[in-house]
Amino acid sequence: MTRDRQSPKTPGNQAIQGGGLAHAIPPLILGKAPSLGQLDDRTRTIFKLIVESYLSNGEPVGSRNLARGLPMALSPASVRNVMSDLEHLGLIYAPHTSAGRLPTESGLRMFVDGILEVGKLADVERNALDNQLRAKTENSVEGVLADATEMVSGLSRCAGVVLTDTQVGRLKHIEFVALEPGKALVVLVGEDNRVENRIITTPTGLPPSALTEAANYLNAQIRGLTLADAKSRIEAEQLSARSELDQLTQKVVQAGLATWSGALDGRKSLIVRGQSNLLQNVGAIEDLERIRSLFDDLETKNELIRLLGSAEKGDGVSIFIGSETKLFSLSGSSLIVAPFKDAEHKIVGVLGVIGPTRLNYARIIPVVDYTARLVSRLLT
Repeated sequence: MTRDRQSPKTPGNQAIQGGGLAHAIPPLILGKAPSLGQLDDRTRTIFKLIVESYLSNGEPVGSRNLARGLPMALSPASVRNVMSDLEHLGLIYAPHTSAGRLPTESGLRMFVDGILEVGKLADVERNALDNQLRAKTENSVEGVLADATEMVSGLSRCAGVVLTDTQVGRLKHIEFVALEPGKALVVLVGEDNRVENRIITTPTGLPPSALTEAANYLNAQIRGLTLADAKSRIEAEQLSARSELDQLTQKVVQAGLATWSGALDGRKSLIVRGQSNLLQNVGAIEDLERIRSLFDDLETKNELIRLLGSAEKGDGVSIFIGSETKLFSLSGSSLIVAPFKDAEHKIVGVLGVIGPTRLNYARIIPVVDYTARLVSRLLT
């Protein structure tokens, strides 16, 4: 289940602390999730306190402590009645007999979508992010993305992730390098200094001069074009080029076109940073087991790439909680990501963090959102 959360719009809210896992919360019960409109003001206030307590310390909260924190006068017995109603709705549960209550995944989803107050980053925080990324960044797309991933990982104390297209943007240069008989390396260099290498099969008996001739011909045609435009131009020029290139050189050019077709297939590059942050504040054996499960999730790159790829279709911040996704059904983790764009304002990837469901959502959502926008500006 994918839920898109647009740019934060509600001001205020004090920071919600937290970062570790204390209890595994039950999975979302499909088809039974209640709506926020079903809760009256009193019930909503008690539910909000239960979730905030979980996000703050990860521990169950009981009726007596809740009664002390309420803005209205209610006895612990009255609070227990409300908690019973919330439990019946599938929004909270008791992890142990006679224990307090924790939110379920359905409850956490309702809180994040409808109750959580998320403010904008302060000017001083935005300036710090701007200066930090600009100071660290190399003059390459890879440098921007790697540094941005480390930044959101450090700020969130979670694992930072970036998924992006690996293909170069506008082309600057192409080169063929002979490797062995029948094999050559194609080096594509973009105007942003991004480099992509591919190995191609070359015709038997190909002289070294043919590689040089093919590279010279292509470089005269492709500079400043995108991969798609360069491929279209070369295909259109090939008929007239037959008189300019010999048969073997034409085959090298055709092999080069084949590598561009592969580059246009939408290959993705995945960057993960800061996994060690997830080991902080681990206080129990079951916590450690869930973190180990999350590490396994991060190693399952195809599933993670598929999940992040689905977030590219959104226009704002996307939030995935626990078993809403197959990938996190065992580890009970959350993912917060936002898309970023290139100079042509096309979405070319997503950036965000992965951590336990007990994330500091109020803090992390605007950090991810602003960092993704900052990356978009730097890529232009």
